[in-house]
Amino acid sequence: METPKIFESEYRFCLILWKHEPINSTALARICREELGWSRTTTFTVIRRLSDRGVVKNENATVTSLISKEQVQVAQMDEMMEKTFEGSLPAFIAAFGKRQSLSEKEIAEILRIIEK
Repeated sequence: METPKIFESEYRFCLILWKHEPINSTALARICREELGWSRTTTFTVIRRLSDRGVVKNENATVTSLISKEQVQVAQMDEMMEKTFEGSLPAFIAAFGKRQSLSEKEIAEILRIIEK
């Protein structure tokens, strides 16, 4: 199953959900008001939209995710890689390396991942 597209504001919502799930929808709306400045209606609209797309489940006023943070991150990375770097990991790494200053520890970790 392909991971549904998650837009920026929805991703910020999902970060809250992943941190607190399972959570009552009213409590979730309260947190979204505090952290995102959303009204209760906005939160419930996002819950409905994400539910319709199979990202979350709202059952008996309890909201849980149906996909993980890692799944969303991988899907977003794949989309960015394809759209921006024509699917080329070396092109992405080259661009990233030019923009970011990496510590020796980060370089060692990246090399460990590549070797794995």
